[in-house]
Amino acid sequence: MVRSLIKFFKKIVVSFFLLYGLNCLISSLHIYIPINIFTLGLTTFLGFPGLTSLIIMFFIVQ
Repeated sequence: MVRSLIKFFKKIVVSFFLLYGLNCLISSLHIYIPINIFTLGLTTFLGFPGLTSLIIMFFIVQ
């Protein structure tokens, strides 16, 4: 039980840094993905496909 919680929190931290790093890299293109509960959860559970879907949603909304 404790190991699974630690693993889950590690995934959340990795997802946070992944979103932050992506924002730093693509900020020159004026693309910004907000870091909130929705984006962090999507990236945590889906990984790279979730991050890709966030970028696609950014272009669809604008």
